Amino acid sequence: MITCHVTYKIDPAKIDSFEVYAKAWIPLVERFGGTHHGYFLPHEGPNDLAFAAFSFPSLATYETYRTDSAADPDCIAAYDFAVRTKCILRYDRHFLRPVLDGDISGVLDQT
Repeated sequence: MITCHVTYKIDPAKIDSFEVYAKAWIPLVERFGGTHHGYFLPHEGPNDLAFAAFSFPSLATYETYRTDSAADPDCIAAYDFAVRTKCILRYDRHFLRPVLDGDISGVLDQT
């Protein structure tokens, strides 16, 4: 599994537009076989940073999503909305390998 973590620099005056954009992408990612873990909007701290995380079974399936979503009318509409409203100033993607199952034995074996 691969998780894409996105950091967005957003226009704080357009947070409502960014939230509309975020809500649109959750079902779109899931339509293409991903699991969306949600968007996280500013609450306290910097008012111009937001985050998202979503996972795909592999980097190959993520790349298929990227290719297929580029031709999808709903994805194009969501992207165009962000461009039109200028709610996103920039974004950075990081690809991570999640650790989802816990096990204390490895720690205990080290003593």
